[in-house]
Amino acid sequence: MKRKLIAAIGVAGMLFSVAACGDSDSGDKKESKGTDTKGKTLVVWSMDGSTPEAWKTAVAADFEKKTGSKIKWESQVWNGIQQKITTALSESSPPDVIEIGNTQTPAYAATEGLAELGDLKTEIGGEWTEALNKSSIYNDKQYAVPWYFANRVVLYNKKIWAEAGLKDTPKTRDDFFKALDTIKEKTKAEPLYMAGQNWYFLDGLIIGKGADLVKKEGDKYVSNLSDPKVGEAMELYKKYASYSKAPKDKDEATPQQADVFAGGKTATFIGNASEAGIAVKANAKIEKDIGYFTIPGETAEKPESVFLGGSNLAVPLRSKNQELAKEFLKIALADEHQIAFSKEQGFTPNKASLLPKVAGSNAGLDAAAPAAAFGGTTPLIPEWAAVENVPNPIKDYMTAVLNGKSHADAAKDADAEINKRLAQGS
Repeated sequence: MKRKLIAAIGVAGMLFSVAACGDSDSGDKKESKGTDTKGKTLVVWSMDGSTPEAWKTAVAADFEKKTGSKIKWESQVWNGIQQKITTALSESSPPDVIEIGNTQTPAYAATEGLAELGDLKTEIGGEWTEALNKSSIYNDKQYAVPWYFANRVVLYNKKIWAEAGLKDTPKTRDDFFKALDTIKEKTKAEPLYMAGQNWYFLDGLIIGKGADLVKKEGDKYVSNLSDPKVGEAMELYKKYASYSKAPKDKDEATPQQADVFAGGKTATFIGNASEAGIAVKANAKIEKDIGYFTIPGETAEKPESVFLGGSNLAVPLRSKNQELAKEFLKIALADEHQIAFSKEQGFTPNKASLLPKVAGSNAGLDAAAPAAAFGGTTPLIPEWAAVENVPNPIKDYMTAVLNGKSHADAAKDADAEINKRLAQGS
């Protein structure tokens, strides 16, 4: 499958695997479309940290005013969410609206557990950024709506950079490496914290090399990890990792890289801008020292390519409140709420037309925007979901290369496991 560069403004999200579910009882799969919206309670599952309190209050107030019903927000955690949602989609009384990762959507749609939302696309989706809406579509049908997006940026400790005599942020990759060399030479700080298995950063580098993670052979997808271009991306990743003391066999959440940064002895890390909040929570004093810049690319004109992550909103097919759920989506995605949400969270709205209205409101968002036009996603196929199940074979490949194994040998080992998982997901 040719993975094209996506010209969009985007994204941070995580990809989790989902197993196919649902029974064969066609009667259970009929949509339940109640038209009386008054006096009901709409259950909305959102991921921990996604929905700020002020935003929820404003949306709930507009929702109650318009429908006469209330919202029951239920916060979920990413760990184990794939199985929890899969189970919920097969039950007779699921939540009414669920937040799902953008790259999760095809796998959930393949379970036949999501309601079609083509009417919403027609009614309110005329200006949705096409590339950001792409993950909401499966088999040419709209099974979710695009909500928010984020991509990785460089977060740096301005105090340490100043100590190293660095006055400007780098505009090219070589300049970035020179800055890291300077920090290493002139300070006692760790120049860059880069865990060995920061898979989504590697994915951005792979996109930048024009490589695809899967390819089509006959009527099935197979691994393309052995592509030499993937090896080039991994060599670039290896150079970044050479500036770090982080473990080679752990990802950026083990330990949480923002917590490491909060200690004040790390000059730089690459992550979602929202991770600054995690650092501040761990050490409030560091807030004044946090800066952001776009991940530099080979030239100043083209930033580094990035993984476009984010979340969509979907309606379970078996929800008893289909029409009420759609009213919620109309309100949650209204321009005023998208603008407020983006300003608060630093996430990119689902319409390019809203970007001027949020520009300058969040330094992290401003740093993310230039790179998003050169981003992409993991393969938007249901089969891919199984690939990133724990233990992720791509992460194991990364550790193997960092420990000295050749790209060819490490990729060969990973290809076998990836192909096994792709076959299971087909």
